[in-house]
Amino acid sequence: ALDPRTRLEVRAGLRGYLAEFAGPVLMVTHDAVDALVLADRIVVLEDGHVSQVGTPQELARRPRTDYVARLVGLNLYAGVVSADPHTVELNSGGALVVAESPGPPGTAAHVVLRPSTVTLQTTRPDHPSARNVWPGRIRELEVIGERVRAVVDGQPGAIVDLTPAAVADLGLRSASPVWLSAKATDLDAFAG
Repeated sequence: ALDPRTRLEVRAGLRGYLAEFAGPVLMVTHDAVDALVLADRIVVLEDGHVSQVGTPQELARRPRTDYVARLVGLNLYAGVVSADPHTVELNSGGALVVAESPGPPGTAAHVVLRPSTVTLQTTRPDHPSARNVWPGRIRELEVIGERVRAVVDGQPGAIVDLTPAAVADLGLRSASPVWLSAKATDLDAFAG
């Protein structure tokens, strides 16, 4: 395994080489960051089958499977548009309110939530401006660079990015009960 500085240097060198090379290149990698920053198009293989093909931007905006969402660092929820076209009832339990309806009631839909847009608190917010507020419990905390990624069980479960200071201020640890909130405008919903 390469240290982070060496990995950046190798990636920069490869990016320079690819920019000068006139022909097509097939790059195989298990590193999602390499794929996202070096590729024009990505083919994601999942369980021996192609699960999604697209540009890095397309995969990051509209992942089609949980695996692709995890590769690009997003929460992805599958569900169905409810009678209120701005609410998606999730297959895994719970519901999320979205600003842009993915379709008429009954439409199969996916909702994408970025971990950095989720607010986490230890008490239920009294007057939240967010339309989505739900309880959860910390399953795991992992330091990733200068942030802490919290894996939270709930309906829905979520990955949430926090600062180390926030984790300390809130006294978070494994099994801590928490409240999650997300604004409808921070969720991206699409049919499918």
